[in-house]
Amino acid sequence: MTTDSPRAVPVVNLPNALTLLRLLLVPLFGWLLLAQPVAIDWRWLATAVFLLALLTDLLDGKIARRYNLVTDFGKLWDPIADKAITGMAWVGLSIIGELPWWVTIIVLVREWGITLLRFVIIKWGVMGANRGGKAKTMAQTWTLGLWVMPLHLYFAVAPVPSGELAWLSYTPWWLTWPKLVLMAATVLLTVVTGLDYLRQAKRLHDQYVATAGQR
Repeated sequence: MTTDSPRAVPVVNLPNALTLLRLLLVPLFGWLLLAQPVAIDWRWLATAVFLLALLTDLLDGKIARRYNLVTDFGKLWDPIADKAITGMAWVGLSIIGELPWWVTIIVLVREWGITLLRFVIIKWGVMGANRGGKAKTMAQTWTLGLWVMPLHLYFAVAPVPSGELAWLSYTPWWLTWPKLVLMAATVLLTVVTGLDYLRQAKRLHDQYVATAGQR
């Protein structure tokens, strides 16, 4: 009696190609955002590249699961590609003075800190993404997309004022407040979900110690 061996999933497949494309879009997005930050056409191009990268994120996961094309390469590089494109958005917005650096630092410390924590505690167990983490990712996606868009530049007069948060001086309140509220909610959700992951890591540690003590 023979049994079918598990089908080997090739590393070269469409989901992994989309992940690689997302990684390649990071420097292009950064260049478009930083080269001409107050040029409306350049900002729309940067927005289009950012949204294209996020579209590849939606597609690669669905395709991989539907057609059983999940690979170790995808498991490793898919979340790295996600954090690379959003990280470029956070850093880029701070470089051009549209977002305070302390906001970007808080978010990036949380993002990369939790990613590092997952590797550190791997012997205790796998800490997968929960609903809060997925909600955080969605909130960051929509908020960053709105902030990258050059909507505020349509209200600027030449020469466009420079400096940190200079866009607040010429942007109408009905655009300013939604952007600020969404950003505040996104940062708060990012911090809260980060603390939840720390609690989850502690629970995995406690379970690991308890199980080891019973051996």
